[in-house]
Amino acid sequence: MFTARGTQIIGIASGKGGVGKTTISANLAVTLASRGKKVILFDADLGLANAQLALGCKAPYNFSHVLSGQKTLKEIIVDGPAGVQLVPGASGIQHLASLNKSEVAGIIHSFSEIEEDLDYFIVDLAAGLSDSVMSFLSACQHRLIVLKNEPSSIADAYATIKVMIQDHSLQNIHLLPNAVLTHSEGEHLCKSVNSVIKNFLGSQVGHLYPISADEMVLRSLKSSQPLITFAPTSKATRDFSILADQIEELDHDTTLTGGLQFFVERLAAAQATES
Repeated sequence: MFTARGTQIIGIASGKGGVGKTTISANLAVTLASRGKKVILFDADLGLANAQLALGCKAPYNFSHVLSGQKTLKEIIVDGPAGVQLVPGASGIQHLASLNKSEVAGIIHSFSEIEEDLDYFIVDLAAGLSDSVMSFLSACQHRLIVLKNEPSSIADAYATIKVMIQDHSLQNIHLLPNAVLTHSEGEHLCKSVNSVIKNFLGSQVGHLYPISADEMVLRSLKSSQPLITFAPTSKATRDFSILADQIEELDHDTTLTGGLQFFVERLAAAQATES
């Protein structure tokens, strides 16, 4: 479960749905895996999961089968493009969108089964501010907040960050603009949001390379293929490559890492705090 620099646990969230969070999670995972990294993508949107569609994977079982005791975590993992391994969430099962403490305890226990070396464990979270979302974010080392340059998306991203900072004392938060017309638009969006965060929360967050608005993104989704394999020369594919460069340069604090054991312990601690 250990790599030389430790497994990096990256949570990808958004204040609202429809901003492309899962598309970013899937394509970032494939980009990193195509570089020879060992990557697992956990679709933690357990009520409306769709990462398997973005990867073009068929998943006969999902996380509901783990929570019910029918399958182990290892038994539901499926192989995706470039060697990405997907832990599929469940879709259309309402109670999984709001798990009770025993079910979250089951999640914690199930991840202790994974013993292989990993470079990146990417957690694609549900939109919103539920307790389970915050528990997962608390267990991650880096938190990416996806947003679009739209008033509702900006407001919801700020609200999410406010809860993360004020209620959960989380750090290592990074804004990730999606579907921007220009790189400068993304930069300006991040500066504007950070200005509000500084004024009202007395804090600052990081920002990562924005993903361009690109018609190839929608085409790749309709074709059930990752963008970087469907349209390898597209603008957004280039952006994902730069984003992956930045992800590889994020702090690897060896005092905090420890493979997935780190994630399991932090998730357990987050749940204990809520109890």
